[in-house]
Amino acid sequence: MSLAPRLHDVFSAPSPAVARALIGATLLVDGIGGRIVETEAYDGEDPASHTFGGRTERNASMFGPPAHAYVYRSYGIHWCLNFVCREAGHGAGVLIRALEPTAGLDLMRRRRGLEDARLLCAGPGRLCQALGVSRALDGRSLEMPPFSLVLPTETLPVVAGPRIGISKAVDVPWRFGAAGSRFLSRPFR
Repeated sequence: MSLAPRLHDVFSAPSPAVARALIGATLLVDGIGGRIVETEAYDGEDPASHTFGGRTERNASMFGPPAHAYVYRSYGIHWCLNFVCREAGHGAGVLIRALEPTAGLDLMRRRRGLEDARLLCAGPGRLCQALGVSRALDGRSLEMPPFSLVLPTETLPVVAGPRIGISKAVDVPWRFGAAGSRFLSRPFR
């Protein structure tokens, strides 16, 4: 099955453009999820990227075709979900940092052990726990189950700023968020 032309075009673009374009998209994993409200872009030429030093067993999916998942464990604790961008072999992606939960809130609350909808998916580790994302989804196409990704039909107001939790290229403004969203992992400065 080939990617829909619009989806393929979006994911073939540089990661900052993809990260911005994903704000407002609907992401579901096995029917659980919501509206993407925060992303971060990474590129193979970016010293903060997992792909900066080249291909490894851990980051191999980031070098794959666009519109596929790259799932890795952060600090040995949390799963993080990224969407691969650009052409195969380049090593670029977008970290999905936060969702506004809209589908499957009861299951998300059980998985996360809390009631506050604002905290269910506010951060990449929380998001993956709420959606049931694990390494088993690494390398999977975003157009195939368990994923459902619907791009926004209208452009939302987006804010940009430095990425979070990195020690290299800290001033690069490749973090994007839905302006005014209360579901962000952290407010923008």
